[in-house]
Amino acid sequence: MNLLVDGLEEKTVFKTELTKQLSIDNHTEVYPVYKIRLDKLYYNDQNDRIATWISQYKADNKISSIDMKNKEEYNNIIHQFITESNPKALSKTQKNIALVGQEQPGVVLADGRIVDGNRRFTCLRNIQEETGNTQYMNAVILERDITGNAKEIKMLELYLQHGVDKPVDYDPIDRLVGIYNDIVDKKLLSITEYAKSVNLSEREIKREVDKAKLMVEFLEFIDAPKQFHLARKLNINDPLKELNTIMKQCKDEDRREDLKNVFFANLLIRPKGDATRYVRDIKKIAIDTNFLDNYLEEQMELTEKVCDLLEECGDINEEVINEKILTQNELQNAFEHSTEKWVTKSNSKASKTLPAQLIEKAYEQLDNVDTNVFKKLSDDEKDNIRSKLDLVQEMIDSIRGELDV
Repeated sequence: MNLLVDGLEEKTVFKTELTKQLSIDNHTEVYPVYKIRLDKLYYNDQNDRIATWISQYKADNKISSIDMKNKEEYNNIIHQFITESNPKALSKTQKNIALVGQEQPGVVLADGRIVDGNRRFTCLRNIQEETGNTQYMNAVILERDITGNAKEIKMLELYLQHGVDKPVDYDPIDRLVGIYNDIVDKKLLSITEYAKSVNLSEREIKREVDKAKLMVEFLEFIDAPKQFHLARKLNINDPLKELNTIMKQCKDEDRREDLKNVFFANLLIRPKGDATRYVRDIKKIAIDTNFLDNYLEEQMELTEKVCDLLEECGDINEEVINEKILTQNELQNAFEHSTEKWVTKSNSKASKTLPAQLIEKAYEQLDNVDTNVFKKLSDDEKDNIRSKLDLVQEMIDSIRGELDV
């Protein structure tokens, strides 16, 4: 089925007077917009928005891919994922389409695969179901296929969904999965290409790649490789951010590995309270080498118990985690008590470690600078930043001098 040939002939596709400008492979062009009957379209299973939902469906059904032979059944499966991924946003979009129609055209391939507009497609399917009236989706049709143009199409999808100054409403874990798949696993895009597509700095994307790798390592640690939905269910995005910072600061390879395993065990067991605040306590201990080795020795004993528990559980899924792991109150309390004890010891030396903490905070602030905006600054604004950097460098040189006294 080619929408621009068969669709036009059988009158399920109609050319409109609307147009949409797209930039594809560094070439900007104005494309015509078509009205396409919904049954001629199908969801893009490679959409990052539903990456963890696809992962869960595959794990639950013990399959490696979703069968696309029956497009209606396939669409019904993905439809549910889109709905569950952000029901509030979907409801808002659907009410707007029902009131004023589809304002923003989507982008589809000639075989009907939707590159941009999965949520609009879902809303139109809902409206068709509720009203009984045949609905059409407005979209640009690209004469390309996913097999021969995967990289080009992915960059376009990223640009349309992330790089055009509109808020990203993806779950952060879904986005990490997309980054891992595109850059690390499939090697479809480089960090440079991905950063360019989403209008972010390469350093920001490198940081996300590091987090994505840690996410994959965590899933391997809990014997659930690539079951990305578990990372979403456990809400580990912010803790991974803290762990990534710790990994950069810990230079000893053996300590790094032990600290990472301890961190993963704590993430899984979930001691009570706010998880992000709890891992920040671990971070306090990690930067104090006076206590870190003793803390790791104590925590590694508990971590081994977690590994034994995982082995006893067999296949790991959400139900097993809820019923056999998160119910281990004695183990949870042991982790929590251990961390509290060493945080207290670390805090007792707060006056001595305060300079290191302040320097760490300064490092984190500088690490968050978005260098991508520099190209948009005037010469005077750049000179102002250079003068500030000179002051920072003078301060660093002064502190280093005091350390050597």
